[in-house]
Formats: sequence, structure tokens, C-alpha cells
Amino acid sequence: MSDAPLRLGLAGLGTVGMGVVKILQTHADLIAARAGRRIELVAVSARDRTRNRDADLSGYFWESDPVALAQRDDIDVFIEVMGGHDGPARLSTEAAIAAGHDVVSANKALLAHSGQALAEAAEAGGRVIRFEAAVAGGIPVIKALTEGLAGNQIKRVMGVMNGTCNYILTRMQNAGLPYDQVFEEARQLGYLEADPNLDVGGIDAGHKLSLLAAIAFGTQVNFGAVELEGIGNVSIDDIRLAADMGYRIKLLGVAQMTGRGLEQRMTPCLVPADSPLGQLQGGTNMVVLEGDSVGQIVMRGPGAGMGPTASAVMGDVIDIARGTRLSTFGQPAKTLAAAIPARTSSAASHYLRMTLVDKPGALAKIATCLGEAGVSIDQMRQYGHSGTHAPVLIVTHKATRDDIDHAIGLFASTGVLVGAPVAIRIEEV
Repeated sequence: MSDAPLRLGLAGLGTVGMGVVKILQTHADLIAARAGRRIELVAVSARDRTRNRDADLSGYFWESDPVALAQRDDIDVFIEVMGGHDGPARLSTEAAIAAGHDVVSANKALLAHSGQALAEAAEAGGRVIRFEAAVAGGIPVIKALTEGLAGNQIKRVMGVMNGTCNYILTRMQNAGLPYDQVFEEARQLGYLEADPNLDVGGIDAGHKLSLLAAIAFGTQVNFGAVELEGIGNVSIDDIRLAADMGYRIKLLGVAQMTGRGLEQRMTPCLVPADSPLGQLQGGTNMVVLEGDSVGQIVMRGPGAGMGPTASAVMGDVIDIARGTRLSTFGQPAKTLAAAIPARTSSAASHYLRMTLVDKPGALAKIATCLGEAGVSIDQMRQYGHSGTHAPVLIVTHKATRDDIDHAIGLFASTGVLVGAPVAIRIEEV
């Protein structure tokens, strides 16, 4: 065992930061045995020093400015768990790299927006940035991609990466409640970010997907190219009808390299109810990795919370203590290609829900529009009439989204459509 301890500076004493403190205080001897040296927390930083955090912090130096903490010469690793893609998080991370410190981060937004520049700066100075805690909480998906699956060409990355959205959708499914009611329930339970759109708008999960795509496909992080669609338009009718057809609706992230470029999308999709993703309940996350040699790997676990996220932070810290030095995104940052963004072009079955005027020939007109757009029908069901209106559900054979959109455009000229149709991709898993 090395006589020299690994010295830590911790910026952020919220849920994750205090989780790190508690692990260090509770498992100091276990961590030292596994890391081969002692790991010591030297200094901390947070906005409010007077807040009761239910832990003894008296043994640590306190810095009111996280940049000052990052520049201390008595730390080896700077841990950033403050959050935010700019401001103190970015300034302090840049300062830590400039001061010659390694960085461990739980900040997916910062890395999704500035990961390439930070990685290049760190690697130029011989430093490492580790960010297991930034993606899927306690699931070691970064380690899987950068280490365990490093010998594979990755074909596809897919997963449910926001526990709040999965909670809302499964709660709607299980309780038969509308979106607005479950959204308010999630807010009262404290599941939503201060800006709820980060969760329900797919932004948080999109950040995570962009980081996984960079590692999986050897490309520069490009969050701006992620197709984003949140869950706000998913109705209880869609939940029920999808279930009737043997599907569940999930906010699903998918990244894959195609001949046209890198597809990245975080959108509601239908998945088979009996699939691992279809059976995923509550706030749990699941990531599916597909490699040319290994095939498909499914990783499931808690995607947020004090314990799981702090566990991921400490996994990175222990790797640094052991002397593990990896490029930020699995290969030197300067070798990462600027991928060509591609709108999803791969064909898939689609779920179409619409309401038609209840008159002879209405359904035939819709079928004709689908045929003109090159879309064939796999299944079709007509549900209970409501006065002069007839709800119709169609599942198509595989078609591109462009063809589906073309068909929807043709629907408007038929004169039989009531309101806007709903179209949701069905993902093969």
C-alpha cells in the first residue's frame, strides 16, 4: 500500500456531495484496502456553510469559492457535483485542470456542452476526467464502454436514462392516471428538477445519450444534434391503447452510426411489454449496449439518488487512486471525429392514433394516403364510437419517419380527420 494518500477537494454538498462524504467517512478502511492507498477528503465548498447537512464537516477546510478549492495545492483530485453547464461548475473544472489536478464529475450538462474542450485541456496536461456518475447513476455504463467492451465495434446504444420520466409513464400505466395529475404528484414528491423541462422535456436524458454516443462511436460530443421530444404529449389514451396492442411507452434514447451519419434521439417510443425495457418500472434506469462481438448487454439499476450516484463518484476516485489513466471519452480527445449529424432514417413500425369522422369510406381514404406514402398497414383497430367520431389505431409495417410524416400530411386533405393524429415509433429491442 502506498504511504501517500490521495487527497480530494469536493465542490458541492447537496445530495450527491453528502453521499460522497458519508461513503468516505463510513468505508475509509475498505476503500484504502481496495485502492491500495488511503483516500482523504481535504477541503469542501458549497454556497451555504450554515446549512445542517447531518454530517460532521469540521475536519475539512472550507472554501466559499469552488474555483479557489480547485486551485488548492493540497488536493490531487477535484470532485465537481454542483451541476450546471456554465458558471462555477465550468470555471472550477477549468481551474482544476490548469492547476494539474484530476477531475471526477457528476455533471452531464457540463460535459455535454463543453466535454470536448475540457477533455483536450485535461489530456494535454496529463490529467484525467472521469464521469461515471454523470450517466445512469449507479450503473457502470461508462466503464463498460471504455473498458469491458473496448474490443467491440458498438452497433447501438439504447436506454431509459431519466428515472423521473419512467416513474411518470409507469405510474400513468399502472394507476390509469392522466399525465398532468402524475406530473403534479412527481413534483410534490421532489422527483422533478427545479426546471421540470430538464426531465420531462428529455434534456437531462439527452445530455447522457450524447456522452454515451461520443464514447461508443469515437465522436466529439454533440448534444445539439440530439433529436429531443419529451413526454408531455403522451396521453393516457396512448398508454392504454399501446398496452392493448402489447406495448409500453418509454422515453427512449437511441444512438447509432449509419451511412448518413450519427443518429441520436431521445423520444417517446413503444417497446414490447415483455421486453426488459417494457418491464422497467418506477425510477429505475436501463442501458442496452450492442457490440459486434459481445452481442447485446442489458444493464439495469438506480439512475439517481444519494447512494447510487455517490457510489459512481467513488468508483472513479478509486480508479485514479489505483493509477488507472484513461482518455476522457475512451480514446484521445484530439482523435475524436466531428460526426455528421443524421436525422433518424432507419425504418421502423409506427403506432398511429387518430379520430375520424364516422362516415362510409373514411377509413379507406386514410389507407389510401398511407399507400401513396409507401406505408403498409400491419394491424388496425377501431374503438368505441363517440357520437359522430370514430377512434382508430393503426400499427404500420416498417417505414421511415419521413414516409410517416408524408402520410400524415396527406391525411389533412381527406376531410375525414378530426384533430391531429399521434405517431410514435416502435423500437425493436
